[in-house]
Amino acid sequence: MPVHYVTYEGVKFPPAYNSERSASFANNEFLVRDDDIFNVTYPKSGTVWMNEILSLIRSHGCPIWTLSYPPPCLLTYHLPRHIFPESFSHSRAKVVYTLRDPRDVVVSYYYFSKMCNSYEDPMSFEQFLRDFLDGELPHGSWFEHVRGWMELKDTENFFFITYEELKQDLHSSVRRLCQFLEQDLDDSAVSSVVQNASFTGESR
Repeated sequence: MPVHYVTYEGVKFPPAYNSERSASFANNEFLVRDDDIFNVTYPKSGTVWMNEILSLIRSHGCPIWTLSYPPPCLLTYHLPRHIFPESFSHSRAKVVYTLRDPRDVVVSYYYFSKMCNSYEDPMSFEQFLRDFLDGELPHGSWFEHVRGWMELKDTENFFFITYEELKQDLHSSVRRLCQFLEQDLDDSAVSSVVQNASFTGESR
């Protein structure tokens, strides 16, 4: 069955959890608070992993953080910079932006699209790759997404990290994130974050 994507500001979005109204609301009406924290990625770039890491940092490494989730809000977005809430520009809210090697992104995105019924089933990887390079996939161009967010790389409320850095040295990455988020975690809490967010379950 064909999927009819939602289009807003020239970018396609999966219809299952998007509409033109919701995209417009996010862009123009959503009020960002100064203590909000945004986990921003292009799809298949470590979104869920970073959400887990940030949540564990806020809970000082406690793995049952899902049972109690007080303010500030942790919000996850795939939106490109030009569709992000306009009110962000006038706030002190923080953005954590995770970048992943586009070669890995496109492979992961391809298999995810084949599995998820909110996306059109790709005809072939070759066609999917062409659409990726042309910026024709849902959530728009990877290149424009990265370029738009990198314009904020020198601002104090923007934190940039790569998926590959997280894999290579999760412990140091968590410490940097703690500093950015102004979360004073002791060595035991940092180790707990790393252990609970690690794919191997071991501290690094």
